[in-house]
Amino acid sequence: MALHKGAGGDRRLSMGPYPTIADPLGAMKLAPPLHRLGEGPVTADTAYQLVHDELMLDGNARLNLATFVTTSMEAQAARLMTECLDKNMIDKDEYPQTAELERRCVSILADLWHAPDPDAAIGCSTTGSSEACMLAGMALKRRWMHRNADRYAAGARPNLVMGANVQVCWEKFCNFWEVEARLAPMEGTRFHLDAEQAVALCDENTIGVVGVLGSTFDGSYEPVAEICAGLDAFQERTGIDVPVHVDGASGGMVAPFLDPELVWDFRLPRVASINTSGHKYGLVYPGVGWALWRDKAALPEELVFRVNYLGGEMPTFALNFSRPGAEVVAQYYIFLRLGREGFQAVQGACREVATYMAGRIEKLDGFRLLTRGDQLPVFAFTTEEGLPFDVFDVSRRLRERGWQVPAYTFPANREDLSVLRVVCRNGFSRDLAELLLTDLDRLLPELRRQPVPLQELGVAPRSGFHH
Repeated sequence: MALHKGAGGDRRLSMGPYPTIADPLGAMKLAPPLHRLGEGPVTADTAYQLVHDELMLDGNARLNLATFVTTSMEAQAARLMTECLDKNMIDKDEYPQTAELERRCVSILADLWHAPDPDAAIGCSTTGSSEACMLAGMALKRRWMHRNADRYAAGARPNLVMGANVQVCWEKFCNFWEVEARLAPMEGTRFHLDAEQAVALCDENTIGVVGVLGSTFDGSYEPVAEICAGLDAFQERTGIDVPVHVDGASGGMVAPFLDPELVWDFRLPRVASINTSGHKYGLVYPGVGWALWRDKAALPEELVFRVNYLGGEMPTFALNFSRPGAEVVAQYYIFLRLGREGFQAVQGACREVATYMAGRIEKLDGFRLLTRGDQLPVFAFTTEEGLPFDVFDVSRRLRERGWQVPAYTFPANREDLSVLRVVCRNGFSRDLAELLLTDLDRLLPELRRQPVPLQELGVAPRSGFHH
């Protein structure tokens, strides 16, 4: 969560007439303070209206093409979630059936990701992929500590190898748990980690390599099988066994249905753990994630707490404790509702929209594609050189029509490259895509009439990329 500072001053909220039923003018006398508690209560209708009106300033979630997070679910799913808002996921003794649905979801994912023995695979729900990645990183570090107890006690510092394109939670993990982050920079047209880069960064202090199945920067899959093969050869040369964690935050719920021939999961013996976001292409509202380990050996037993809580012993592995069970129930609903064919249809429709849009944008004069939406339903594109506008100008103008299309600069060593990225999720239809393309086509003549990109006039670029 973001850190916020307290705000001073004596600003107050104001109301117009009619928001209260009994007295149309009474609400106008109310002025509850913004930054401290008021002296007394207001009516439920008044409180609702005050908050509702402020939230109208938020963007329309359906038009947010920056986020990977689900913005549309069926009414039945929303009803189930409402019915479960008061259930504490951690209290498995009080809510045993919610715990059972969580267990079934883990079993479904273990089967989907080809665990050698789905009954032996272990896993848990989390508040999202960020927590799942933290848990997976903790397991990798603890396994390394067991194998290198003497060296660790003598001061050896563990490291984690990954591409510069990883989600920021991995850098947080390394910071919080005192692990050296070894980031392979981008080079030329290589925008993610490959086998050569991964192996070059590994040594006896490497706790693992993170392979990303679906980079948030451009939607591309990292070559997990090639990375594993490179690490196999590395072990033959050096005797150093480096496990792999697959960050399948998005691709873990896309590749099994659209790319079944792609080997990236527990079919590779070197893959020790996998995470995914149920609230991304798992099609559930935020926030739920999943972390799975191929077997008990991949998750050190001492990391698992057995808590006597409200009358029952409960094994837990989590950074959080209390959290709602609604999202886990919704995940099971989605698994039950769609099945394999349903997931294939939904994710296939998202990819179809992405590849269609990428093809149309490629034909517009002034743009160049980096990816085409044929892996994740996500694509990135940039502006051609020599134009009087840049990607930040395009993003800013599209926002005037309600579209949130992020513009951002790539990390080292491609800070010279700025792109726009479109995430096609369930609910972003071909019709909405056509509306976006129409608006983009309408804006281009105006953008071409600019003298120079606005950055050159001192207008600071606004990035829409915070993943």
